[in-house]
Amino acid sequence: MKIFIDTADVDAIRRAAETGLVDGVTTNPSVIAKSGRDFKEVVRQICQMIPGPVSAEGNAEGVDALVEEAREIAKISPNIVVKILMSAQGMKAVEILEAENIKTNVTMVFSPTQAHLAMKARASYVSIVLSRLDAICNESDALVVDTMRIKKNYGFNSEIIAGSMKTQNHLLSCLRQGVDIVTIPDSLFFQMFKHPLTDAAEIEFKRDWQKFS
Repeated sequence: MKIFIDTADVDAIRRAAETGLVDGVTTNPSVIAKSGRDFKEVVRQICQMIPGPVSAEGNAEGVDALVEEAREIAKISPNIVVKILMSAQGMKAVEILEAENIKTNVTMVFSPTQAHLAMKARASYVSIVLSRLDAICNESDALVVDTMRIKKNYGFNSEIIAGSMKTQNHLLSCLRQGVDIVTIPDSLFFQMFKHPLTDAAEIEFKRDWQKFS
């Protein structure tokens, strides 16, 4: 399973990338806006740190505007993937962009039928969002299971991204179902390295080594 860091914090991305275990990045336009920095400048900097896919999102509306904006975003770097919101107009834009070899990431997908449409539109990536479903008492695990089954049943090539991970239980569920990619904050990424038994063993080993010093 590939791991994408879900942030536009350049320093956080750099720390995670230094592990050699990060496969890509999905940016958050809200975070970029709060930083006060230029959108293209931040995305370009991230693309230079991460050789894998970097998803960046615009704010255009309407098929023609979406396509034109996506073309401009794609010029930032060869590893750019353009985020497109799930909608009828968005899926039409996805079809046009993918035909032009501009990779797309369909976002805000909350149902298996939406995921099916995004895969049918030939999106490179389809992002199912889990934490928001959990917040309204919908079973996010069911969305993971159904989406992966649809992909397998019909031989779609889209890579499924399980987005907005908040816990290691979410990650474990995705690993069990064979999800292609997860997007996680850097805090959860570094939490994956930790376990209470590992920490206890480290303390024990250090104590034992002190006996030889």
